[in-house]
Amino acid sequence: MRIGILTLPLHTNYGGILQAYALQTVLERMGHEVVVFDMPNKAFLPPLWKLPFIFLKRIVLKFLGKTERVFVEHHRNKTFPVIAKNIQPFVDSYIHRKIIRGFDKLKKEDYDAIVVGSDQVWRARYFSAWTGQSIVDAYLAFAQHWPIRRIAYAASFGTDDWEYDEEQTKGCGEFLRKFDAVSMREISGVDLCKSKFNVIALHVLDPTMLLDVADYIALFEKANTPKSKGTLLNYVLDGTEEITTLINNISTERHLVQFAVNNPFEFDESKALNERTKPSVETWLRGFYDAEFVVTDSFHACVFSILFKKQFVVVGNKERGMSRFESLLKTFGLENRLVNADVDVSVLQPIDYVRVYDVYDKLKEKSVEYLSETLNS
Repeated sequence: MRIGILTLPLHTNYGGILQAYALQTVLERMGHEVVVFDMPNKAFLPPLWKLPFIFLKRIVLKFLGKTERVFVEHHRNKTFPVIAKNIQPFVDSYIHRKIIRGFDKLKKEDYDAIVVGSDQVWRARYFSAWTGQSIVDAYLAFAQHWPIRRIAYAASFGTDDWEYDEEQTKGCGEFLRKFDAVSMREISGVDLCKSKFNVIALHVLDPTMLLDVADYIALFEKANTPKSKGTLLNYVLDGTEEITTLINNISTERHLVQFAVNNPFEFDESKALNERTKPSVETWLRGFYDAEFVVTDSFHACVFSILFKKQFVVVGNKERGMSRFESLLKTFGLENRLVNADVDVSVLQPIDYVRVYDVYDKLKEKSVEYLSETLNS
């Protein structure tokens, strides 16, 4: 079967890249021919007739101090290749992309099925901002008359707050009811599908959890990725003084050496461009393999901590959505790992991964079976 995966653009998001890679790999191992729809990592100028109005607006906004740049396309096209230079080789080598500027460029005769998911593909403000397309296209509005199977695998709203307006709710619901099968990454997403769209959905694992740990180890071993320079992994997206204090306390109490697998200067315009390059995907993966303890505020860092059987804590990040963490941790009975930055980690009992993996193995089998059956039924 010829399958297209519709997800958020990959860019430099480690979790986003790896969930696309994992879903693609699982489908290919089932014998399917798979491509991942992606948008160009390039900013294009608006149509010529719009340019004078857009640049005039930007000049005014810059004068008012509400924007930093007039020529944002040039700036992004200069900076992105440098920031992404260690990540792009993984994307180019391992993800079979169909690069498009709009979903209207796809042809119905090229696909037997489209799988929507995973990540926060149904979070309207993310989807529209990152693709330039309407949220209804995340529900296959562009393919409404195509003779294909429509599957949502581990799709996510990213939050349990309803962020759609009335028109979006109505339109997306109409297209979702055309799907052959719907599954969600979060338990709260299952509830929202029922209450907002009157659609029955199944709760399944994030695609990254459908592969074995050995699959991820093989990736960084093939790349000859050097051993990490520490034992306490800090992967924090929105750092605070309180989180820094927490990390320092854990380091002291457990005699662990701190290290990070992200670049804190990625968005820091005051730094030289070559100082803002992000580590490779393989380096990111190896960090979880080498760590004895992980502190994070990232959903996929939480996932990989579980996969690699690490002791960890997740500092709640309300701005990025809490339901993702709550659902994942509740699934494995690890709710006490979602903490505030002032937590005393010494009172936490070590994670019993025999029990956790007993739950995980059953859910993994169920999730893979769901994916296989919905595509072949």
